[in-house]
Amino acid sequence: MPGVGYVGGSSTPSQTAQASGQAQDAQTPIFLSGRVLMDDGTAPDSIAIQRVCGGSPRTVAWTDAKGQFSFQWGRSPGVVADASEVVSGSGLQNSDDTGTNGLRGGQSGGSMLGCEIMADAPGFRSARLDLSNHRASDNPNLGMIVLHRRAGVEGTSVSATALYAPEDARKAWEKGVEFLHKSKAADAEKKFEKAVAIYPKYANAWLDLGRARLLQKAEAPAREAFLKAIDADSKLVEPYVELGEIAARQRNWPDAARYMDRALQLDPLDYPRLWFEDAVADYNVQNLDRAEKNAKEALKLSPPNRDPRANRLLGLILIKKEDYAGAAEALRAYVQLSPNAKDLDQVKTQIEQIESHMTETRP
Repeated sequence: MPGVGYVGGSSTPSQTAQASGQAQDAQTPIFLSGRVLMDDGTAPDSIAIQRVCGGSPRTVAWTDAKGQFSFQWGRSPGVVADASEVVSGSGLQNSDDTGTNGLRGGQSGGSMLGCEIMADAPGFRSARLDLSNHRASDNPNLGMIVLHRRAGVEGTSVSATALYAPEDARKAWEKGVEFLHKSKAADAEKKFEKAVAIYPKYANAWLDLGRARLLQKAEAPAREAFLKAIDADSKLVEPYVELGEIAARQRNWPDAARYMDRALQLDPLDYPRLWFEDAVADYNVQNLDRAEKNAKEALKLSPPNRDPRANRLLGLILIKKEDYAGAAEALRAYVQLSPNAKDLDQVKTQIEQIESHMTETRP
């Protein structure tokens, strides 16, 4: 059997050297670092750093108080996935089934072909660093990732209250974030409680305190913390998202609609799953005009953010609004896009009933 670098049973010296260099890169641990700055020159902390390979994002590190980050390529970071990687309430997470520690397209070891590094901060657009030509022997410092505020986004994921936090409150929060990213929720909760006790206006600390409590299944105390975060900074988007999803799980549709509506008003770009979830809440409180608008926005999304259930929901909304032709079209789209759905027979029956009604009432 031919060995590595052999073609037709033989190889040239240059081919052998190239194969040897690639094998060495594959075995050498690759450490990468860099820094994130806002376009105003400030350094945000606790910003997720994501590697994007084949279009699929995966959180690999978080920035520290100076905006700096570092990680080992290909190593599982052991951090909690952020909102962009989890479809809340569905149990679905972006899968990485390549068996290569997060390296796609058959890549392994030092190969970074088709991969980029970016910062993930809702409300901001991140510059991207291309890693396709990076090798183990290169400078590990990737340089600067600059975040630019998105036009038309009023809300933020980084509260201005952090600028005024005393040093001891900030250190407690940073330690809490470290515990939270390692899924040590009880330890994180203690640090966040210390941070907000020192500095009660610390919006991001209240937000993370709520998250730590949610990880411990303590929804009522978590809800209290999220409300405190909003009191401290009403432009911070993610407490509204968390409160809306807590309410949705409890089928408290008025609260779910109220909080999700506000989150989408503050940031209509960075929480694509909310269009469908908010449409469900609005439908259940009989706000049909807004439910229809949100369902149509959900259907404009590109995969994998588009939820085919939005077609069925739109059909139900249009039935209530007596737009039977539109309802039938939306339900047919659902049947076509979801051939294995458990409710397919029920939807087909609805379509037949709509078509029969339209025939009977046709002049």
